[in-house]
Amino acid sequence: MPRPSGARTIRIAAAVIRDDSGKLLLVRKRGTSTFMQAGGKIEPGEAPATALAREMREELGIVVDPAAASHLGSFSAPAANEPDARVEAELFELSIAGEPIPAAEIEEMIWLHPELARGIELAPLTADIVLPRYGRQP
Repeated sequence: MPRPSGARTIRIAAAVIRDDSGKLLLVRKRGTSTFMQAGGKIEPGEAPATALAREMREELGIVVDPAAASHLGSFSAPAANEPDARVEAELFELSIAGEPIPAAEIEEMIWLHPELARGIELAPLTADIVLPRYGRQP
């Protein structure tokens, strides 16, 4: 999909986190209706895996060793909550211990079985890239 002229690019690091039954961890930020992978913006000069670890700690209280994050690739999609913007996402797969707890700007967290995603508003990155590629049993 061509990028509209003048579209901003937002660099993010995002996590694919699955439980033993294949459900994906998704979050919804405060004041929005769209569910997406946990993660967030990469600060200037910050390594993507380091940004991911910082965002997981801030948003879900999860301590992540950046070296333990498995890089799945770089992907582009329309931004879910910012018109005329695209996300350039560094996607990582993570295994976590314990139950995440929504914090910071996270209003809601769900474990979604990919086959039951119909009717749930999903971010383009989640709907178009994560579910088709990674939405199956680990």
